Amino acid sequence: METRDLNGNGLSSSRIGLGTWAIGGWMWGGTDEAESIRTIQGAPDKGVTLIDTAPVYGFGRSEEIVGKAIDEGNMRDQVVLATKCALEWDDNGGVRRNATKQRILKEVDDSLRRLRTDVIDVLQVHWPDPLVDPRETAEAMAEVKAAGKIRAIGVSNFSPEQMDAFSEVAPIDVAQNPYNLFERQIDEDVLPWAREHDTRLLAYGALCRGLLSGRMHADREFPGDDLRNNDPKFQQPRFDQYLAAVNALDQFAQEHYNKRVLDLAIRWLLDQYDHAFALWGARTPDQLDAVANVPGWHLDEDARREIGRIVDTHVTDPVGPEFMAPPARD
Repeated sequence: METRDLNGNGLSSSRIGLGTWAIGGWMWGGTDEAESIRTIQGAPDKGVTLIDTAPVYGFGRSEEIVGKAIDEGNMRDQVVLATKCALEWDDNGGVRRNATKQRILKEVDDSLRRLRTDVIDVLQVHWPDPLVDPRETAEAMAEVKAAGKIRAIGVSNFSPEQMDAFSEVAPIDVAQNPYNLFERQIDEDVLPWAREHDTRLLAYGALCRGLLSGRMHADREFPGDDLRNNDPKFQQPRFDQYLAAVNALDQFAQEHYNKRVLDLAIRWLLDQYDHAFALWGARTPDQLDAVANVPGWHLDEDARREIGRIVDTHVTDPVGPEFMAPPARD
């Protein structure tokens, strides 16, 4: 497994991380705690040492499962633990942005308790709050770092302008944004900013909610509150366009590299930026088996250009990840 440092703060992890939104169950049709714990505890054996979670994933459930798995597996020193802050929720499951200092200070202590640890390796502001100046949010993050509760500071879903303002007060070690073969919006803004500032990129949705796994089919149905029921990519006629692109990418991967589309999607992401990390959502141990197919090969510029052409040819009505953005407070 390839590893990288997380911006000179003494942390180093695998370039593929375990994303645990689905493990929290919320918006993914439920969760199986025992299976989730086996997945987390088995991740380091497969070379995956970065675990990313958030309080809002299952309203504390994901952090609790992650904390239990790490504690009972006696594996805290084997992993880099990343979580988030600055979202709040009510009893009805409504989620809103809240990046006030008061909210961040409370969330850090709550996360430390749920994660069963005395320090969080990377704390990220989950979404920018339009009602709070990024500099105020940065002050809160700098305070919890100075208190020794976190080791590194990150932001998620921030624009370059918001990161500029935040950076006036506190350095940004990590920027986390949606990024995959079907959602390449950050190529125009966040990725150039990260390169210029030598900031690490944590890419979430690396397999685009499973679209790039190669296991989707046109009549696939999603249970319960699964967010893909509201994702425009999974609605017709767009769904057929994306599935056609997946088939073409799979053929390209097999013909040129003896790989599959899932392997190609992760390799493409890592080759876009030398300091990129891909978050791989998995709920069962076997869903991490394909991690072994990613290291040891690369895509050159011509291959990346052809991959982009394949996507653009088949997806004639693209749509981004905007549907996932939570609202601001009233």
